[in-house]
Amino acid sequence: MTSDVTLFVNPTAGRGRGARAAQPAASALRKAGFSVRTVLGADAADALARAREAVDAGTGALIAVGGDGMANLALQAVAGTRTPLGLVAVGTGNDYARALGLPVLAPEEAGRAAAEALKGARLRELDLGRAGERWFGSVLATGFDSRVNDRGNRMRWPRGRFKYDLAILAELAAFRPTPFRIALDDGPAREIEATLIAVGNGTSYGGGMRICAGAEMDDGLFDVTIVGDCSRATLLKVFPRVYKGTHLSHPKVTVHRVSKISLEAAATTGYADGEPLGPLPLTAECVPRAVTVLVP
Repeated sequence: MTSDVTLFVNPTAGRGRGARAAQPAASALRKAGFSVRTVLGADAADALARAREAVDAGTGALIAVGGDGMANLALQAVAGTRTPLGLVAVGTGNDYARALGLPVLAPEEAGRAAAEALKGARLRELDLGRAGERWFGSVLATGFDSRVNDRGNRMRWPRGRFKYDLAILAELAAFRPTPFRIALDDGPAREIEATLIAVGNGTSYGGGMRICAGAEMDDGLFDVTIVGDCSRATLLKVFPRVYKGTHLSHPKVTVHRVSKISLEAAATTGYADGEPLGPLPLTAECVPRAVTVLVP
Protein backbone atom coordinates (compact mmCIF):
# COMPACT_ATOMS: atom_id res chain seq x y z
CA MET A 1 0.00 0.00 0.00
CA THR A 2 1.28 3.45 -0.91
CA SER A 3 2.40 5.77 1.89
CA ASP A 4 0.66 8.74 0.25
CA VAL A 5 -2.73 9.59 1.77
CA THR A 6 -5.24 12.37 1.16
CA LEU A 7 -6.99 14.48 3.78
CA PHE A 8 -10.39 15.55 2.46
CA VAL A 9 -11.28 18.60 4.54
CA ASN A 10 -14.48 20.52 5.20
CA PRO A 11 -13.17 23.75 6.76
CA THR A 12 -16.65 24.80 7.96
CA ALA A 13 -17.62 21.57 9.74
CA GLY A 14 -18.54 21.93 13.40
CA ARG A 15 -18.32 25.76 13.31
CA GLY A 16 -14.78 25.68 11.98
CA ARG A 17 -13.57 22.53 13.73
CA GLY A 18 -12.88 20.99 10.31
CA ALA A 19 -10.15 23.52 9.52
CA ARG A 20 -8.66 23.30 13.02
CA ALA A 21 -8.75 19.50 12.97
CA ALA A 22 -6.83 19.06 9.74
CA GLN A 23 -3.45 20.05 11.17
CA PRO A 24 -3.30 17.66 14.19
CA ALA A 25 -4.68 14.83 12.06
CA ALA A 26 -2.08 15.47 9.36
CA SER A 27 0.71 15.72 11.96
CA ALA A 28 -0.25 12.34 13.42
CA LEU A 29 -0.21 10.75 9.99
CA ARG A 30 3.16 12.30 9.11
CA LYS A 31 4.68 11.13 12.40
CA ALA A 32 3.58 7.63 11.41
CA GLY A 33 5.51 7.96 8.15
CA PHE A 34 2.78 8.94 5.71
CA SER A 35 2.96 11.65 3.08
CA VAL A 36 -0.18 13.76 3.40
CA ARG A 37 -1.90 15.80 0.71
CA THR A 38 -4.86 18.03 1.63
CA VAL A 39 -7.89 18.54 -0.60
CA LEU A 40 -10.30 21.40 0.06
CA GLY A 41 -12.26 22.57 -2.97
CA ALA A 42 -14.13 25.80 -3.65
CA ASP A 43 -17.48 24.10 -3.04
CA ALA A 44 -18.89 20.58 -2.65
CA ALA A 45 -18.79 19.80 -6.38
CA ASP A 46 -15.21 21.05 -6.75
CA ALA A 47 -14.11 19.20 -3.60
CA LEU A 48 -15.65 15.96 -4.84
CA ALA A 49 -13.96 16.32 -8.23
CA ARG A 50 -10.60 16.78 -6.50
CA ALA A 51 -11.24 13.80 -4.21
CA ARG A 52 -12.06 11.62 -7.21
CA GLU A 53 -8.83 12.78 -8.87
CA ALA A 54 -6.89 11.67 -5.79
CA VAL A 55 -8.62 8.28 -5.82
CA ASP A 56 -7.97 7.84 -9.54
CA ALA A 57 -4.31 8.77 -8.97
CA GLY A 58 -3.94 5.91 -6.49
CA THR A 59 -3.94 7.60 -3.07
CA GLY A 60 -3.47 5.11 -0.25
CA ALA A 61 -6.55 6.37 1.58
CA LEU A 62 -9.09 9.18 1.45
CA ILE A 63 -9.52 10.51 4.98
CA ALA A 64 -12.54 12.78 5.44
CA VAL A 65 -12.18 15.56 8.02
CA GLY A 66 -15.56 16.93 9.06
CA GLY A 67 -18.97 15.55 9.96
CA ASP A 68 -21.47 13.17 8.42
CA GLY A 69 -21.91 15.46 5.41
CA MET A 70 -18.21 15.24 4.63
CA ALA A 71 -18.21 11.49 5.17
CA ASN A 72 -21.11 11.26 2.72
CA LEU A 73 -19.25 13.36 0.15
CA ALA A 74 -16.18 11.15 0.53
CA LEU A 75 -18.34 8.06 -0.05
CA GLN A 76 -19.22 9.45 -3.48
CA ALA A 77 -15.51 9.33 -4.33
CA VAL A 78 -14.51 5.94 -2.88
CA ALA A 79 -17.63 3.78 -3.31
CA GLY A 80 -16.98 0.91 -5.66
CA THR A 81 -13.20 1.45 -5.60
CA ARG A 82 -10.41 -0.23 -3.64
CA THR A 83 -9.41 3.03 -1.94
CA PRO A 84 -10.09 2.85 1.81
CA LEU A 85 -12.02 5.57 3.62
CA GLY A 86 -10.81 7.06 6.90
CA LEU A 87 -12.69 9.48 9.12
CA VAL A 88 -11.60 12.35 11.35
CA ALA A 89 -15.00 13.09 12.84
CA VAL A 90 -15.31 16.70 14.02
CA GLY A 91 -18.81 17.62 12.87
CA THR A 92 -22.07 18.00 14.75
CA GLY A 93 -23.56 14.50 14.46
CA ASN A 94 -20.71 12.12 13.54
CA ASP A 95 -23.07 9.13 13.36
CA TYR A 96 -21.06 7.22 10.77
CA ALA A 97 -17.84 7.44 12.78
CA ARG A 98 -19.62 6.46 16.00
CA ALA A 99 -21.09 3.39 14.31
CA LEU A 100 -17.57 2.33 13.34
CA GLY A 101 -16.16 2.86 16.84
CA LEU A 102 -13.85 5.65 15.66
CA PRO A 103 -12.66 8.63 17.75
CA VAL A 104 -15.04 11.59 17.74
CA LEU A 105 -14.00 15.23 18.26
CA ALA A 106 -10.40 14.05 18.79
CA PRO A 107 -8.55 14.79 15.52
CA GLU A 108 -5.05 13.81 16.61
CA GLU A 109 -6.33 10.51 18.01
CA ALA A 110 -8.33 9.93 14.84
CA GLY A 111 -5.25 10.61 12.71
CA ARG A 112 -3.24 8.09 14.75
CA ALA A 113 -6.05 5.55 14.47
CA ALA A 114 -6.11 5.95 10.68
CA ALA A 115 -2.33 5.52 10.50
CA GLU A 116 -2.45 2.40 12.68
CA ALA A 117 -5.27 0.94 10.62
CA LEU A 118 -3.32 1.53 7.40
CA LYS A 119 -0.14 0.01 8.80
CA GLY A 120 -1.97 -2.97 10.22
CA ALA A 121 -4.25 -3.39 7.20
CA ARG A 122 -7.24 -3.11 9.52
CA LEU A 123 -9.86 -2.74 6.85
CA ARG A 124 -13.54 -3.56 6.87
CA GLU A 125 -15.77 -3.96 3.82
CA LEU A 126 -19.18 -2.43 4.41
CA ASP A 127 -22.47 -2.13 2.58
CA LEU A 128 -23.75 1.19 1.30
CA GLY A 129 -27.15 2.44 0.29
CA ARG A 130 -27.56 3.80 -3.23
CA ALA A 131 -30.39 5.99 -4.43
CA GLY A 132 -29.94 6.84 -8.09
CA GLU A 133 -26.31 7.99 -8.39
CA ARG A 134 -25.96 8.89 -4.70
CA TRP A 135 -24.44 6.68 -2.03
CA PHE A 136 -25.14 6.80 1.71
CA GLY A 137 -23.65 5.09 4.73
CA SER A 138 -26.07 5.64 7.60
CA VAL A 139 -29.77 6.48 7.25
CA LEU A 140 -32.12 7.71 4.56
CA ALA A 141 -34.85 9.79 6.24
CA THR A 142 -38.33 10.63 4.95
CA GLY A 143 -41.41 12.09 6.61
CA PHE A 144 -41.36 14.01 9.90
CA ASP A 145 -37.57 13.86 10.25
CA SER A 146 -36.95 15.08 6.70
CA ARG A 147 -39.41 17.94 7.26
CA VAL A 148 -37.39 18.93 10.32
CA ASN A 149 -34.32 19.02 8.08
CA ASP A 150 -36.18 21.08 5.48
CA ARG A 151 -37.24 23.62 8.08
CA GLY A 152 -33.84 23.72 9.78
CA ASN A 153 -32.10 24.34 6.48
CA ARG A 154 -34.38 27.33 5.83
CA MET A 155 -33.61 28.89 9.21
CA ARG A 156 -30.76 31.42 9.32
CA TRP A 157 -30.84 31.64 13.10
CA PRO A 158 -29.84 30.16 15.48
CA ARG A 159 -26.79 28.19 14.41
CA GLY A 160 -25.76 24.64 15.31
CA ARG A 161 -27.86 21.92 16.94
CA PHE A 162 -30.26 24.39 18.63
CA LYS A 163 -31.60 25.34 15.22
CA TYR A 164 -32.82 21.80 14.68
CA ASP A 165 -34.31 21.63 18.18
CA LEU A 166 -36.42 24.65 17.25
CA ALA A 167 -37.26 23.06 13.90
CA ILE A 168 -38.54 19.96 15.73
CA LEU A 169 -40.82 22.12 17.89
CA ALA A 170 -42.14 23.97 14.85
CA GLU A 171 -42.83 20.73 12.97
CA LEU A 172 -44.57 19.26 16.00
CA ALA A 173 -46.91 22.23 16.00
CA ALA A 174 -47.78 21.50 12.36
CA PHE A 175 -47.60 17.72 12.77
CA ARG A 176 -49.56 15.40 10.49
CA PRO A 177 -48.92 11.85 9.22
CA THR A 178 -47.79 11.52 5.61
CA PRO A 179 -49.52 9.35 2.98
CA PHE A 180 -46.82 7.08 1.50
CA ARG A 181 -46.77 4.59 -1.34
CA ILE A 182 -44.14 1.98 -0.46
CA ALA A 183 -42.77 -1.18 -2.08
CA LEU A 184 -40.37 -3.51 -0.25
CA ASP A 185 -37.97 -5.55 -2.39
CA ASP A 186 -39.99 -6.78 -5.38
CA GLY A 187 -43.28 -6.91 -3.50
CA PRO A 188 -46.43 -5.00 -4.46
CA ALA A 189 -46.74 -1.30 -3.71
CA ARG A 190 -49.09 -0.41 -0.86
CA GLU A 191 -50.52 2.79 0.55
CA ILE A 192 -49.82 3.63 4.20
CA GLU A 193 -50.04 6.61 6.53
CA ALA A 194 -46.79 7.09 8.43
CA THR A 195 -45.12 9.62 10.66
CA LEU A 196 -41.76 8.74 9.16
CA ILE A 197 -39.93 6.02 7.26
CA ALA A 198 -36.20 5.63 7.93
CA VAL A 199 -34.06 3.37 5.75
CA GLY A 200 -31.05 2.29 7.76
CA ASN A 201 -27.78 0.93 6.47
CA GLY A 202 -26.40 2.22 9.77
CA THR A 203 -28.16 2.60 13.09
CA SER A 204 -28.43 6.30 13.81
CA TYR A 205 -28.83 9.85 12.58
CA GLY A 206 -29.06 13.30 14.12
CA GLY A 207 -26.13 12.81 16.50
CA GLY A 208 -27.12 9.55 18.18
CA MET A 209 -30.82 8.98 17.48
CA ARG A 210 -30.88 5.18 17.04
CA ILE A 211 -33.81 5.16 14.66
CA CYS A 212 -32.68 1.87 13.05
CA ALA A 213 -31.07 0.42 16.17
CA GLY A 214 -30.76 -3.14 14.86
CA ALA A 215 -29.12 -2.28 11.53
CA GLU A 216 -25.83 -3.93 10.61
CA MET A 217 -23.58 -2.39 7.99
CA ASP A 218 -22.34 -5.66 6.51
CA ASP A 219 -25.44 -7.90 6.27
CA GLY A 220 -26.55 -6.87 2.77
CA LEU A 221 -29.86 -5.51 4.06
CA PHE A 222 -31.50 -2.29 5.13
CA ASP A 223 -33.41 -2.03 8.37
CA VAL A 224 -36.52 -0.02 7.47
CA THR A 225 -38.16 1.61 10.49
CA ILE A 226 -41.74 2.73 9.94
CA VAL A 227 -43.36 4.89 12.59
CA GLY A 228 -47.07 4.63 11.84
CA ASP A 229 -49.84 7.21 11.88
CA CYS A 230 -49.49 8.15 15.53
CA SER A 231 -50.85 11.23 17.24
CA ARG A 232 -48.75 14.20 18.31
CA ALA A 233 -49.04 13.02 21.94
CA THR A 234 -47.83 9.53 21.02
CA LEU A 235 -44.92 10.94 19.01
CA LEU A 236 -43.87 13.10 21.98
CA LYS A 237 -44.00 10.01 24.20
CA VAL A 238 -42.09 7.75 21.83
CA PHE A 239 -39.52 10.23 20.50
CA PRO A 240 -37.21 10.33 23.57
CA ARG A 241 -36.85 6.54 23.38
CA VAL A 242 -35.08 6.82 20.02
CA TYR A 243 -31.76 7.66 21.74
CA LYS A 244 -31.66 4.19 23.29
CA GLY A 245 -33.37 2.40 20.42
CA THR A 246 -36.22 1.23 22.68
CA HIS A 247 -38.82 2.89 20.44
CA LEU A 248 -38.70 -0.22 18.23
CA SER A 249 -40.90 -2.11 20.70
CA HIS A 250 -43.74 0.41 20.46
CA PRO A 251 -46.87 -0.95 18.71
CA LYS A 252 -46.85 1.94 16.24
CA VAL A 253 -43.34 1.02 15.07
CA THR A 254 -42.51 -1.77 12.62
CA VAL A 255 -39.16 -2.87 11.19
CA HIS A 256 -38.59 -4.58 7.84
CA ARG A 257 -35.30 -6.01 6.55
CA VAL A 258 -35.02 -5.60 2.81
CA SER A 259 -32.42 -5.10 0.08
CA LYS A 260 -34.49 -2.55 -1.85
CA ILE A 261 -37.23 -0.04 -1.11
CA SER A 262 -39.26 2.35 -3.25
CA LEU A 263 -40.94 5.36 -1.64
CA GLU A 264 -43.43 7.91 -2.93
CA ALA A 265 -44.95 10.83 -1.04
CA ALA A 266 -46.05 14.29 -2.06
CA ALA A 267 -44.02 17.32 -0.95
CA THR A 268 -41.46 15.14 0.84
CA THR A 269 -37.67 15.36 0.57
CA GLY A 270 -35.37 12.41 1.11
CA TYR A 271 -32.27 13.05 3.24
CA ALA A 272 -29.37 10.60 3.38
CA ASP A 273 -26.61 11.03 5.99
CA GLY A 274 -28.25 14.39 6.68
CA GLU A 275 -27.80 15.56 3.08
CA PRO A 276 -30.74 16.26 0.73
CA LEU A 277 -31.26 13.69 -2.01
CA GLY A 278 -34.21 15.50 -3.53
CA PRO A 279 -37.97 15.02 -3.58
CA LEU A 280 -39.62 11.62 -3.53
CA PRO A 281 -40.26 9.30 -5.34
CA LEU A 282 -37.00 7.41 -4.99
CA THR A 283 -35.71 3.86 -4.89
CA ALA A 284 -32.84 2.84 -2.62
CA GLU A 285 -30.82 -0.37 -2.86
CA CYS A 286 -28.40 -1.89 -0.37
CA VAL A 287 -25.14 -2.64 -2.19
CA PRO A 288 -23.04 -5.25 -0.34
CA ARG A 289 -19.34 -4.58 0.31
CA ALA A 290 -19.42 -1.29 -1.58
CA VAL A 291 -16.78 0.50 0.51
CA THR A 292 -13.63 -0.31 2.47
CA VAL A 293 -13.13 1.63 5.70
CA LEU A 294 -10.26 2.02 8.15
CA VAL A 295 -11.31 0.66 11.55
CA PRO A 296 -9.74 0.43 15.05
